[in-house]
Amino acid sequence: MSKRKSPHTHIVSAAHLAQPGAEGLSELEYGLIVASGAFQRWTVRCMAAAGLAELSHLDVLVLHSVNHRDRDKRAADICFVLGIEDAHTVTYALKKLVRLGLVERSRRGKESFFAASASGSQACAKYAEVREACLLQALDALGLESSAIEEAGGRLRALSGLYDQAARAAASL
Repeated sequence: MSKRKSPHTHIVSAAHLAQPGAEGLSELEYGLIVASGAFQRWTVRCMAAAGLAELSHLDVLVLHSVNHRDRDKRAADICFVLGIEDAHTVTYALKKLVRLGLVERSRRGKESFFAASASGSQACAKYAEVREACLLQALDALGLESSAIEEAGGRLRALSGLYDQAARAAASL
């Protein structure tokens, strides 16, 4: 019996995009799709374990952003940092977080600023505890070094710039 070497099967979401020479990019894009969904499920379930099951993925991201560095933020700043074009979705999340008492709104002139309330900061701290117990310990068990994770984060941010540039180019076609 001869052993046949099986060709590498690319794991992609759309075979028509896995053209010769672009198979790796198609695999990366499928990985991004799967990772994005997993990350969204994680943030919602982690915050639910922290006691706030009514928050969506975007609500969780906005709460963490508002709580970041204990500084007041404008909705536009949050949109910019999170890379969100649809400002109304962030505005809606902020209204929900204010209604739940997790975020406080103040006005300076015509602008609204947002800050985490004491209960919002506590929710973020509880989220960090759940993250430590469920995610960081699992990463440690895999033996992944912090530098490797930092490098992956840097590469993802660099790729986001390439996709943003490609989006601008596509918009001009």
